[in-house]
Amino acid sequence: MKIFIGADHNGIILMKQLKEYLESMNFKVELTTIQNNDTDDYPDFAFEIAQKVAQEQENLGILICGNGIGISIAANKVRNIRCARVTNDEDARKAKNHNGANIIAFGGISFEEAKIIVDVFLQTPFPKEKRHIRRIQKIMDYELGKNK
Repeated sequence: MKIFIGADHNGIILMKQLKEYLESMNFKVELTTIQNNDTDDYPDFAFEIAQKVAQEQENLGILICGNGIGISIAANKVRNIRCARVTNDEDARKAKNHNGANIIAFGGISFEEAKIIVDVFLQTPFPKEKRHIRRIQKIMDYELGKNK
């Protein structure tokens, strides 16, 4: 598994802190290749990271912007991505265990808060209950043009 992290100008410091933190636990981490500046656009980071996460089912992603909303909307435009904007550890747990989220997005939080959220996201298993799997499959089918 590889963890991809992207952030617009609002999340550069937190992105680097999370990379260092995750690598200290022996995770393979790759940061965005897009250069940050004061006028960068969050969709660019969302699309790049989401495309990388979508390449292999085991990959996970973390996106950071001003509040996590815009970047999560953009990431969800990439096929096979389920990105959830989270604000706490319970959101992260449910996003992954109930909704099969493979990317989480947030913004405006401290490094300490981010560590808790990321730890829960990484430790939480993907859904195993039939009802959750059925709901995720409906989303994936719709994304592929089935059931429209």
